Amino acid sequence: MQPHTQNWTQVTEFVMVGFAGVHEARLLFFILFLTMYLFTLMENLAIIIVVSLDHRLWRPMYFFLTHLSCLEIWYTSVTVPKMLTGFTGVNGGKKISFAGCLSQLFIFTFLGATECFLLAAMAYDRYVAICMPLRYGALVSWGTCIRLAAACWLVGFLTPIFPMYLMSQLTFCGPNIVNHFFCDATPLLALSCSDVTLNETAHFLVSLAVLLVSSTVIIVSYGNIVWTLLHIRSVAERRKAFSTCVAHLTVVSLFYGTLFFMYVRTKVMASSVNFNKVVSVFYSIVTPMLNPLIYSLRNKEVKGALGRAFSKSWKGQWEAGGKSQFSCFRYLKGSR
Repeated sequence: MQPHTQNWTQVTEFVMVGFAGVHEARLLFFILFLTMYLFTLMENLAIIIVVSLDHRLWRPMYFFLTHLSCLEIWYTSVTVPKMLTGFTGVNGGKKISFAGCLSQLFIFTFLGATECFLLAAMAYDRYVAICMPLRYGALVSWGTCIRLAAACWLVGFLTPIFPMYLMSQLTFCGPNIVNHFFCDATPLLALSCSDVTLNETAHFLVSLAVLLVSSTVIIVSYGNIVWTLLHIRSVAERRKAFSTCVAHLTVVSLFYGTLFFMYVRTKVMASSVNFNKVVSVFYSIVTPMLNPLIYSLRNKEVKGALGRAFSKSWKGQWEAGGKSQFSCFRYLKGSR
């Protein structure tokens, strides 16, 4: 925090440094992040389309999966396109207005909180399916799924409102250089010339509340799942029941492992700007790209649906091509 003086002017825009240390290799990084972004979009769109078209997947678990895929698309789209413009060297590519910066931070926080609650809802779905299979239809009906998904989005949207309001009341009077590739709370608070104690406390408590509430639901759900599996005598049935949780458990471990690591890291790591950027790249770009792969590779039903979708597509193209060739052959034969 810097002392405020009347001679300084209010900052109206910020300049994001991004990955300034890789200037000579910026084309390589541009291609790398663009490829990852496009790959993320295609993967998640494929899951949304396949689940929507295949009636075998019209079940609560895949209903939540489509919401997660929609969220991942928006989650990466909030930060990656702006980051890519910074690599191009276009004038204004690294600049962002004060309102745009706060909007980016709001949406990013909103989507991150929503993902935490969605993963918790998916854990609850697996808990009821394995621990109370006879009551699954009643406890996890379509009405319940819609209400749970709506609650996740609503609570996620409400999460950043108070911290963002406090942020909007701060005075930024210079410098305006954000040492990050997107508008994150920590580098922004470091630039304010106001007292940021209340802001830091609010951001910390809100983030901690989201993590604790969602992770508690997940831990309790999987604790009951493990307890139930231990009482199943048949090894085959135990393995079959656990296989329905593997993909979700892997995604949860990857996502929450990164988030909790951000909170328990040492002061030396916390003070390293480059280290913070690497961790941010992991949970904002790499994880959304890996999640669809995990669900498609570790879930037989999703793999089967993807296989059927591609086989129908290839079959349709083959039949269309065959009819076209047959028509052409008949035309040539008739002309003779």
